[in-house]
Amino acid sequence: MKQLALLCLCAMIVLPAAAESPPDGLRVISWNIRHGRGMDGKIDLERIAGVLSKHRADLVLLQEVDRGCARSGAVDQAAEIGRLTGLHHAFGKAIDHDGGEYGLAILSRFPLGETKVHKLPGDGEARVVFAAAVETPIGTLTLASTHLDHQNVRRQLAQSQVAAAALLESPHPVILAGDLNARPDSHTVNVFSQAPWTLVTKEGPPATYPAPAPKSEIDYIILRGVRSKRPSVVIDEPLASDHRPVMATVIAAP
Repeated sequence: MKQLALLCLCAMIVLPAAAESPPDGLRVISWNIRHGRGMDGKIDLERIAGVLSKHRADLVLLQEVDRGCARSGAVDQAAEIGRLTGLHHAFGKAIDHDGGEYGLAILSRFPLGETKVHKLPGDGEARVVFAAAVETPIGTLTLASTHLDHQNVRRQLAQSQVAAAALLESPHPVILAGDLNARPDSHTVNVFSQAPWTLVTKEGPPATYPAPAPKSEIDYIILRGVRSKRPSVVIDEPLASDHRPVMATVIAAP
């Protein structure tokens, strides 16, 4: 009888589905991965995927991602990281590069819907915002990854303004994240420091670049229509890329 009772008790235990988010909200990670090239010079997507899996990321916004480029072995990096983590993936091209394409990626524990590449202004290296719709336990969201100009502050500011305007057209709450190449007191970041945007503040050391000993805070998570349960954190990862990843826990707005 004791064995039967134990079997019945075990049968009542229901493991959470793989597509469910952690009970405290959706874990969002933004990371400039430098096409997977770490500070040791090695391209190691398993190392990138290991960090994402370790922190149980639900939604991932990546910058500096290759697809089919010779320098990184002609690999579709978004697809490979998706395979390694078990996450759905999508790639958004910014430019043609080295026999392939170079741009941004979005990964998600939940199936991705429609995607769109928004072109940003400027006569330097082409920059974009890559957006995707996703159905989540807190509702339909627009996820967006971006990587702004690093050479000209006026061009960078114009890109941030166009990105904000494009994403304001979304009928869904927005999670925007990426490498803005701008410090917190810049005009560029100020675009996302006022309503309806919320720039998620960081807890602990806020600098994200360079990864071995960060001195500059240039990577951010920005929200509209949802909120962060707590401040974001910079993940202590000094080797896998030249940037450190940023992580926040996002919940529905009240």
